[in-house]
Amino acid sequence: MHIERDKTLIRDIDVKYSFNGKKLAGLILLALNATIAQAAEVPTGAKLAPVQELVRANGYEPATLDPNLAESNVEFYIFNDLFEGLLRVGKEGEVIPALAQKWEHQGNVWTFHLRPQAKWSNGDPVTADDFVYSWRRLTDPKTASPYGSYLASAYVLNAAAINAGSKPPSELGVKALDAHTLQVTLSEPNAYLLKQLVHFPVLPVNRKVVEQYGKNWTQPAHFVGNGAFRLSEWVVNEKVVVERNPLYWDNANTVLNKVTFLPIQGFPEVARFRAGEVELGYTTPPELYQQLKKTLGDQQLVTYPLLSTSYFAFNNRQTPFNDVRVRQALNLALDKEIIAGKVLGYGQQPAWTFTPTGAGGYRLQAGAAAGLTPEQRHAQAKQLLAEAGFNAEHPLRFTVLYSNDATIKKIVIAAAAMWKKNLGVEAGMQSQERKVTLDNINRGQYSVAFTRWLADYDDPSTFLNVFRADSSENSPKYRNPEYDRILHQATAAPTPQQVQQYFQQAEAVLAVDTPVAPVYYEGNATLIKPYVKGIDFTRQGALYDKNVYILAH
Repeated sequence: MHIERDKTLIRDIDVKYSFNGKKLAGLILLALNATIAQAAEVPTGAKLAPVQELVRANGYEPATLDPNLAESNVEFYIFNDLFEGLLRVGKEGEVIPALAQKWEHQGNVWTFHLRPQAKWSNGDPVTADDFVYSWRRLTDPKTASPYGSYLASAYVLNAAAINAGSKPPSELGVKALDAHTLQVTLSEPNAYLLKQLVHFPVLPVNRKVVEQYGKNWTQPAHFVGNGAFRLSEWVVNEKVVVERNPLYWDNANTVLNKVTFLPIQGFPEVARFRAGEVELGYTTPPELYQQLKKTLGDQQLVTYPLLSTSYFAFNNRQTPFNDVRVRQALNLALDKEIIAGKVLGYGQQPAWTFTPTGAGGYRLQAGAAAGLTPEQRHAQAKQLLAEAGFNAEHPLRFTVLYSNDATIKKIVIAAAAMWKKNLGVEAGMQSQERKVTLDNINRGQYSVAFTRWLADYDDPSTFLNVFRADSSENSPKYRNPEYDRILHQATAAPTPQQVQQYFQQAEAVLAVDTPVAPVYYEGNATLIKPYVKGIDFTRQGALYDKNVYILAH
């Protein structure tokens, strides 16, 4: 998931694991008694504010409110209020029940049992058929979803063929056995399927509403969701307002009545926070971090790592970036420690693998470049670029595409200066509005672009799958059959040790091929008013307003 500048408490859940090899013949049942899975946990005696409303900065204007068409965290945070999928992210990054209250699988066939009391905001029951419709729509190439290959990466039966246009969406391996039972058939084992099901591409949408209103179904007058909140207002470039959904199955345990998302970040966000107009921030400008830390303290400025990698993408199909020596040289010439520690400096770490440290509990080792001195890297880079035919008389020239963000601009300027100093490379810069930038990156209309990838779920596969040849998110247009084979093996590996081994092999291939140049692993610093409680700052951000409450102040 593209991240733009840019966990839920379950103490009451009783998790039971039942195994009976004789009777179930390999059937694994996970029965989760999750009646109050997402309740806001208000301490006894806490005095609540009479007005339970939250205003949060959300970076940018959402490109869409259609889960099948979105691709960034800007939409993701709003979707967490408006929709509910089968599963969701827990406080520690674990998978917990949401609309699915229990599930089981036998071989490659998974069965999810939906909450019978779940309703859409218009009163319609939420059914298994809603998921069938949404997943077929996501995978259908006619939809042109940025996440069109998502179910293919999950090995849902026929998803890859449908996405390629060789089979109709009706043959997707998903079936409604009855109104509240969803069956998902995989083409082969997938060790991280449940993790994949927390993300927004696989949220349900209301078929009746989508078919009736077409692309206009996301307008407030027509919008229907199934989350704890419903869409009230959407004023473009001004705000998205959601209000408590009285028809949500767990509405009794929601405290907030209203959430307003503002498309602001950076200095305007800080100014409005200081003025009391914003209560939960998006991200803090690095220029203000030390000052705010000193004046506000850790209670109002929360710093935490994100499962996110910022990187320069190279168009691997475009000359000269189809030459691996050019890509390697540009990667080696970046002084990543300086960008992470000096240009930014609030928890960012230099990146020599695409997968951030600790994703999914795995710790992947960086390649040889990580152990070199800057001088050694620069020397290698010069040699590689010379071998590719570039020198002082024939310098490498290109333009870097990036979103119009002040912090990103600083990073690109710093990188361009490093390339110039260390290699004699002349890198120009082109800034575009966020949505235009993403569209051009997705379509391959760039030479080099600066962007970010925020984990779709807590596992290395969400990073490594980006570079599969058939991935709809493969904006560098990278292709290596050996790389795809390794990831394929990781999917079905029987032990975590073997999974890690394959992930490590995949990162080793990326280190050599260098389809992108990872620069740093993201850290975030978020402003929050001391009376706002219940926010879980996960490695994917502040996710669920369902758990939030406002203390009297």
